[in-house]
Amino acid sequence: MAGSILLALKLRWSRDREYYKIVKHLFGFLPNNIELYKLALIHRSASLFLEDGTPINNERLEFLGDAVIEAIVSDCLFIEFPERDEGFLTQLRSKIVSRSTLNALGLRLGLDRHIIVQGGGNFAQKHLYGDALEAMVGAMYLDKGYEFVNRLFINEILRRYINLSSMTRTETDFKSRLIEWGQKNKRRITFSTVNGEAFTSQHPTFRSAVLLDGAEIGTGEGGSKKEAEQRAAMHAAERLRETAPEGAFGHIEIDIETI
Repeated sequence: MAGSILLALKLRWSRDREYYKIVKHLFGFLPNNIELYKLALIHRSASLFLEDGTPINNERLEFLGDAVIEAIVSDCLFIEFPERDEGFLTQLRSKIVSRSTLNALGLRLGLDRHIIVQGGGNFAQKHLYGDALEAMVGAMYLDKGYEFVNRLFINEILRRYINLSSMTRTETDFKSRLIEWGQKNKRRITFSTVNGEAFTSQHPTFRSAVLLDGAEIGTGEGGSKKEAEQRAAMHAAERLRETAPEGAFGHIEIDIETI
C-alpha cells in the first residue's frame, strides 16, 4: 500500500516525474536513485560540463553496464545449455552482447525516444541505442544491485526479445561467409594461424588473425586451428558490421524476435 502511494506521488508530483515514467514504462519498476537513469540517457554529444571541465554523460555507466550484461548473459547461457562446451557458449554470448544486437534491443525497447543527443542524433554513431541500453543497465546495477538487474535482464529482455534456440541454429561458419564476402566485394581475406602462447603437445592452443587486404581486423584463439579461425572470423565479421555501410555485411543475421 505504502509503495503504491509512493509511486503515485513520484509519478505525479516529483520534478523528475517524466524520468520516473520513462523507467517505469521501459523496464517496469520504480528507481531509487533517479539521477543515475537521467545520466544514462545523456549521450556524450550532449555532455554537460562541470566548472573544472569534467564532462557529464553516460559513458562511465555504459562501461559498467557492458560488463554487467556480459556477466548476466554468461550466467544465463551456463544454465540454459548445461551440456555445451566453452567454445559454443563463448560464440553464442558474443552474438548476444555484440554491438549490433544490443543496438537492436535498445531500439526495440524504445530508448531512441528518450536518449538526449545533440543535433537530434544526426551523426555517425551507429550503436547509440545499444550504448544507452548498457548505460541503463549500469544505472540499474548501481541502484538495485546485481540480482535485481540479472532477473530483469533475463526475464524482461533476453526471454522477450532473443530467440536462443533460433540463434543457435544460425550460421556459424563465419570463415566461409567472410571469404565469400571478400570474393564478392573484391577484397582479399587471409588467415594467419600460429601456435598459442600456452601451446603444449598435451594441451594445444592456437591463435588466428584475419587480414583484410593485409590489415588485421579480427583475432581468435581455440584448441584447434579450425576453432581459432572461426572465432577470428566471427570477430572480424562483427567489426565489419560495425564499420561497413548499412547492409554491406548483413548476411550474418541476428535473430531478435518480434513481440
